Amino acid sequence: MRVPHNTFIVVADGRKMLLLRNEGDAEHLNLQVERKELHASPKDVDQKSDLAGRASSTQSGAQFAPSRSSMEETDYHQLEEDRFAAEVADLLKRRALANGFDTLIVAAPPRTLGELRKRYHKEVAVRLAAEIDKDLTSHPVPQIEEALLRA
Repeated sequence: MRVPHNTFIVVADGRKMLLLRNEGDAEHLNLQVERKELHASPKDVDQKSDLAGRASSTQSGAQFAPSRSSMEETDYHQLEEDRFAAEVADLLKRRALANGFDTLIVAAPPRTLGELRKRYHKEVAVRLAAEIDKDLTSHPVPQIEEALLRA
């Protein structure tokens, strides 16, 4: 992929975000970190205080037996990751409205990318050049550069 000079690159997952800018040219990337953020997201079990609820229903008549069902547990860890994705989308909106970038590339795992897509402001969407559904947050900058060139 060609990554023009001054392209804004967001590498994110549910806990970490890197904002990078290409100070090089389209073939010889020189990504510079503008901002790095790590969001604390405790394990799901550490955020819960109780077990999942249960529901029961009975209907009149002999042909129906009472039934019980367990309710789906809330995944607080996933909720925190989705909330962080919303914060990233809001940051992109503020930067786009302030003309902080002309071209945007987003690299994120599929779940985070989906959360971001739901929240892209129209000014962000028109500047979006590419999305890469891959988790690159744990990679050093030179490997992110290689991944962008290969995409």
